Amino acid sequence: MLWRVPTAREARTVHLTFDDGPDPEVTPWVLDTLGALGVKATFFCVGRNIQAHPAVFKRLRDEGHAIGNHTWDHGDAWRTPARAWYREVLACQQLTGTRLFRPPYGHLTNRAIAALRRRFQVVMWDVLAHDYEEGWTDQQRIALTVGRVRPGSIIVFHDSPKCAARMRASMPEVVRRLKTAGYRFDILPETLATSRR
Repeated sequence: MLWRVPTAREARTVHLTFDDGPDPEVTPWVLDTLGALGVKATFFCVGRNIQAHPAVFKRLRDEGHAIGNHTWDHGDAWRTPARAWYREVLACQQLTGTRLFRPPYGHLTNRAIAALRRRFQVVMWDVLAHDYEEGWTDQQRIALTVGRVRPGSIIVFHDSPKCAARMRASMPEVVRRLKTAGYRFDILPETLATSRR
């Protein structure tokens, strides 16, 4: 599994990712903001959201962002029978056609890993932006996220309605601070060597 992209320290490349979209309200705002900041990202999409919002999904692709599979219905591998869960993965794959896969909640079983490794690069993360959690101020969230980034980091935000307010308040400033610190942003390529957490 990929937790961080192996990279030379002097390269100072990081990878911005978004989970759970596409959403017709949140994702276009993210795309507009990334465009203004001059940044590309990788979007781990839920199949039912792609089916419901094909124009937003098309815009993701047309604007040069990378796409990842995030199952059909955000199924939890710890709570869903293995075959049913893998059918969710394959259903989403029909729409994404990507080698990149991220498990919802970061949950996987040994059986799921064995099935996935035949056709997917499983992408995790080393920096969570905590936009899904209350109890932090925006400035605390921004400082924590920026402080944990290192070359090759994979950063997770969410383009979903329940996270939207916190993501909007922190993501642009995280990107600006990292760019000021000399980092550049890149999409995740579909073929990568894995790294240990």
